[in-house]
Amino acid sequence: MSTLRFDPFRDLDRLASDWFNLNSARTPRWAPMDAYRSGDTYMVHFDLPGIDEKSLEVTAENNTLTVHAERRPAAPDGAEYVVSERPMGTFSRQMVLGDGLDLENVSADYRDGVLTVTIPVAEQAKPRRINIARSSDEHKVIEGSSR
Repeated sequence: MSTLRFDPFRDLDRLASDWFNLNSARTPRWAPMDAYRSGDTYMVHFDLPGIDEKSLEVTAENNTLTVHAERRPAAPDGAEYVVSERPMGTFSRQMVLGDGLDLENVSADYRDGVLTVTIPVAEQAKPRRINIARSSDEHKVIEGSSR
């Protein structure tokens, strides 16, 4: 029994996608992400399996967070691919961040193929309780004149 099966329709579909550059495994895609707020921190998780962490770059500039990564082929030079479905190349994703975030204290961690970016809320954007001054029970009459 053969381990690889020839399917002419699948191969024709793959060739058409490659020809029109649609869904090609060699065409980099955006990394899928999840983002949520937990207390005074925003957490963003990017799925980047197989990325060499030396190629990862996270920058924050002018309220824009940019994640840049690269996946290189695992096969040695001269190897001929039989199946190539994993996207290779450069991945880049940008997010516009609000003014209420502390871009000076953004941190990132890459573990098990997931890049986690932690973005704290800026102190000036955190909700504060406003004390209300109590006036005396005396009513004051303000007198004025009209011209």
